[in-house]
Amino acid sequence: MALTTEQASGPARTKAGRPSQSPLDTLLAPWEEFRRVIPLVSLKSLGIRPHPSVPKVAVLMCTMQGQRFLAEQLNSIAIQSHPRWAIWASDDGSGDHTHAILEYYQSHWGGDRISIHDGPAEGSTANFLSLTCRADIDADFFAFADQDDVWESDKLERAVDWLQTVPADVPALYGSRTLLVDARNQHIGYSPLFTKAPGFRNALVQSIAGGNTMVFNRAARDLLRQAGESVAAVTHDWWAYMLVSGCGGQVHYDPYPTVRYRQHEGNQFGSNANLRAQASRARQLLQGRFRSWVDANLSALARVQDQLTPENRRVLDAFVRARQQPLPARLLGLRRAGIFRQTALGNAGLTAAALINRL
Repeated sequence: MALTTEQASGPARTKAGRPSQSPLDTLLAPWEEFRRVIPLVSLKSLGIRPHPSVPKVAVLMCTMQGQRFLAEQLNSIAIQSHPRWAIWASDDGSGDHTHAILEYYQSHWGGDRISIHDGPAEGSTANFLSLTCRADIDADFFAFADQDDVWESDKLERAVDWLQTVPADVPALYGSRTLLVDARNQHIGYSPLFTKAPGFRNALVQSIAGGNTMVFNRAARDLLRQAGESVAAVTHDWWAYMLVSGCGGQVHYDPYPTVRYRQHEGNQFGSNANLRAQASRARQLLQGRFRSWVDANLSALARVQDQLTPENRRVLDAFVRARQQPLPARLLGLRRAGIFRQTALGNAGLTAAALINRL
């Protein structure tokens, strides 16, 4: 919903000189407040004129009811030290001012910097995969973006620097640790720090980097497009990790936090960094939710099994067989397959899940 000059000029007044509170005033008030508190970053004032030789990054942003934090996220993308980027925003049917905010930024930044599209309205994973698979998005690298975070200014630069060390024909995926902030963007902690090398044996049972940190090359994007947008994977980021690592690509986990990951009541998935969150994940494991996630991911992998490396096909087959075995063969099979999580506590949880047949 675009705002006209008349609508944005201010509220009408009664004969007594007091502002009238028409339904339209009530509707526009939140967006007017956002514009005062978080003014738009002008690209002209930043003097951004990237040279054509600078790699282009397509920022794949999915939105839904995102008016509260969207402007701050857009501004953080504008001030990236890597200057050549373009945002493709896919909105899943927001009923708030999300669309108006996107249009407002588009009117100032131009359609070459931000374009707005309709999502499939089937949830965030479907929205991200739909956007990733769009044939009309052309770039050197691709970055997932949530609507409510704040990017550190060097996020894209760090990712692109690493991605350029990988041959262009090798799928490559970058992800990082995050700095946790509250709804007011105040620092409250960090996401877990992982030290083991990323790989397919880990990806089968754990997603180590949030999609809000992920940047990947064209070869990785081609893999995602070939797999299609209708895969039954649990989340787009976990799917990207499994697919790239399984098909012989390179995955890099950066311990440096590149995103201020906002924790608020509207999060679909929060961080797993505190005891309360870990207890919640433990309950989900006992209730069988983790097993249902693994089932969904294995179903998705079955569609691309011929693209996995021979070694990873053997790992996948061994993992599938182990899940179907009785104890103690189940535990022995998992060990032989080399399946692991990143921490001692995570591996203890994995063993517990196997013991009670919730893996």
